[in-house]
Amino acid sequence: MTSHITSTTSRRSRLHLVAAVAASVLLLTGCNSGGDPGGTTSASPTSTASPSATPTPTPTPAYVPASASGRAQNVPMPVLPEVAKTETKEGLEAFVRYWFQLLSYGYETGDTKPLEGISRPNCVFCTGLRDGLAAAWSDGRWVAGGTIQTPSIDANLNPGSPSQATVQVIQAQIEIRMSDGGLYQDPTKATNRASLATATFGDSGWVLTDLSLIR
Repeated sequence: MTSHITSTTSRRSRLHLVAAVAASVLLLTGCNSGGDPGGTTSASPTSTASPSATPTPTPTPAYVPASASGRAQNVPMPVLPEVAKTETKEGLEAFVRYWFQLLSYGYETGDTKPLEGISRPNCVFCTGLRDGLAAAWSDGRWVAGGTIQTPSIDANLNPGSPSQATVQVIQAQIEIRMSDGGLYQDPTKATNRASLATATFGDSGWVLTDLSLIR
């Protein structure tokens, strides 16, 4: 008799252990209530729990350039490279490239605030570009084209003093469009010119102090 009790207790212990483990991965129904631990009861078929679904990444909205049909959409904001935060030749070149990327962003969006944050107010050419863009984007107008590339930048580092970089600036044709999509004025043809950028390095990093064309 003792042997039977011991055997039954052992079987129940094993069943409880199996149930405890299985409960983490199976949906169990129809648990046995009383009677012979080895008895069977009617139960719904077990099923394997579905794993948690992996969230689907939100797709990045597609970039759409400006045209006569409307303004540019989803223009990516340029990101300042880490090297551009250093007072090195490579850092100055990266900073100047970033500055022109923000200028290109300004042409496409009309937003020159990021550019103003890294340009000195006494940079006459910088101010002229900002004011020109503000006028082009006023009264419901927008700019199509005007995007900028800087395939060649050569910096001359002068630590502790203003440093300069020679820049090849290629700009696409500029079209100022009115609210109905028509041209506001004749397009400005594409250009490929050299510019001289002057910048200083301080506690906040590089800042552009002067910009001029090399004729």
